[in-house]
Amino acid sequence: MRLDKWLSNSGIGSRKEVKKLLKTGAVTVNGKVIKDPKQHVQPDTDEVMLFDEPVQYREFIYLLMNKPAGVISATEDKRDETVIDLLDDTHKHFDPHPVGRLDKDTEGLLLLTNDGQLSHALLSPKHHVPKTYFARILGHVNEEDVAAFQEGVTLEDGYHTKPGELVILSAGPESEIELTITEGKFHQVKRMFQAVDKEVLYLKRLSMGSLALDEELELGEYRELTEEELDGLKGN
Repeated sequence: MRLDKWLSNSGIGSRKEVKKLLKTGAVTVNGKVIKDPKQHVQPDTDEVMLFDEPVQYREFIYLLMNKPAGVISATEDKRDETVIDLLDDTHKHFDPHPVGRLDKDTEGLLLLTNDGQLSHALLSPKHHVPKTYFARILGHVNEEDVAAFQEGVTLEDGYHTKPGELVILSAGPESEIELTITEGKFHQVKRMFQAVDKEVLYLKRLSMGSLALDEELELGEYRELTEEELDGLKGN
């Protein structure tokens, strides 16, 4: 691994900032001053020091984002802004990806990581990881809808969904609800309400497994997971 990547992954700074730091002679590898950012180091065996303090290498990153509407859940796109575009360089160089997707016009909790094993565990259908959404619905959501969702509903393409837990927060011409589902078909929440002749006006994801949206994050903001949050996701 390149030395500049090692230092960036360790939270020292962006690649550009690290290169400036290396020029000062502040970094040693196995006791030798190294100024070349392309110098290769071995995470398991080499000792990297910054100002005579050991640098701990970090392989994975875990970010909790409050995704805004208008941004797509992808690593890159030629037309639209992506969630990766919202990250600073210090986090971008880890090459994180969104775990699952939120529709372009959907807000709320989105996990980004470069830990492929955790991503697979959270997205695998066999693990039935629950996801809870808040929505405003055009139409009077009633107990018949609650019962229908408990049984699963048939979408327009013939797919019958797994049971969903629908909670009515307020009912009227426009209703407010929370819905928990354990699968993630394309536009699933919107299609489930279409199946009962209603329309989603606003959608926000509140939680995924044990991970809940940090309401202190403004739209477009993000932070790293706490150790407790990460342990919860991993089932520790």
